[in-house]
Amino acid sequence: MSNFRYRGRSERGELITGRLEAETIDTVATRLLNLGITPLQIEVDSASKASVRDVLRRFGAGRPSTVDLVLFARQMYAITKSGLPLLRGLKGLAQSTHNAVLRDALHEVLQGLESGRDFSSALARHPDIFSPLFLSMVRVGESTGTLDNAFLQLGEYLSQDQDVQDRVTAAMRYPIIVVIMIGLAVAVITVFVIPKFAPLFKILGDDIPWPTLLIMNTSSFVTHHGILLVGSIIGAVVGIRRWIGTRAGRYRWDGAKLKIPVLGTLISQAILSRVTRSLSISLQAGLPMIQALTLLSRSAGNEYLAERLLRLRDAVERGDTLSRAASASGIFPSLVLQMMAVGEETGELVRLLDEIAGFYQREVDYRLKNLTALIEPILIVGVGGMVLILALGVFLPMWNMIAKVGHPG
Repeated sequence: MSNFRYRGRSERGELITGRLEAETIDTVATRLLNLGITPLQIEVDSASKASVRDVLRRFGAGRPSTVDLVLFARQMYAITKSGLPLLRGLKGLAQSTHNAVLRDALHEVLQGLESGRDFSSALARHPDIFSPLFLSMVRVGESTGTLDNAFLQLGEYLSQDQDVQDRVTAAMRYPIIVVIMIGLAVAVITVFVIPKFAPLFKILGDDIPWPTLLIMNTSSFVTHHGILLVGSIIGAVVGIRRWIGTRAGRYRWDGAKLKIPVLGTLISQAILSRVTRSLSISLQAGLPMIQALTLLSRSAGNEYLAERLLRLRDAVERGDTLSRAASASGIFPSLVLQMMAVGEETGELVRLLDEIAGFYQREVDYRLKNLTALIEPILIVGVGGMVLILALGVFLPMWNMIAKVGHPG
């Protein structure tokens, strides 16, 4: 397979450029004509550019964001709802999609449809773009003739999920900036300011206060062993990342994140909001409970909670009710468990799961609005402690020297 660059005109006469992977130039021309594009120029892409692009894509560069997938789901809903032929609608999307990775994927999906594959199977050839939940929803919608409803639900779900992620990111921006600025200030004082005072402090001999000794020793270590310190930090980061890359490391790391003060509860509630809404959508689409729970465990985004969801699935598979299995998992509060039990008793589990997702989302919204107020005391105590040590380290020896000058005898 080689990479080709092409220039062509759409059915509307618009100039279109892009890249395709194929065996020969004739194959590229045939595919373009099938897409409604009249080729003007086709040439082999340079190997170096193709290899660089492939390497970047392998590391996730250019991968469609959640916003891209929301737009794709809404466009697909409009296509399927209006009764437009799927091939024709996808050709239009492939031409208008701005993300290069998604555009190439849609071209391959079109090729798969033309060769006889069903839509969900063609999408499944791109698991790095479409999640297991996305594919399952499309598969169920395709088999039941409700593809438009499946894309409507996917668009709403992905949009809400993106909204929660954006809120969490925005709320974390302030404390992260504060911590970084504190670290920079301490580094400047330790490396550049304290060494200037060190000769003066040594005049005191053995009477140097402990805060001053702590600062002087820290400054001396950083000044003389800075390269070793930076190397150790880099090595520790690399080691931790590799450890997190293992199954056991990821499980422990994800479990530890849920125990972080203030943030742990926020992360847990955001994930459970996504899980319960996904379960509601999956059951409403007609997926069996066991299959839905399996898919949710894969897309939970937290190995610790994913393992709890698998235990929940195993319990349901053994014959337990969802509410009893959820109670044994230990990840849901009593109010949510009661709502699950009522939903099972009344046959309105899907609706109540959606209510639970709304409950978690409201909790997340409330915590996000008050996150700054909750973190501020921790930041104030931390900053105050560091400022106190720095102030005592600088001023205590000065006061001792002034006292000695005032009382020489």
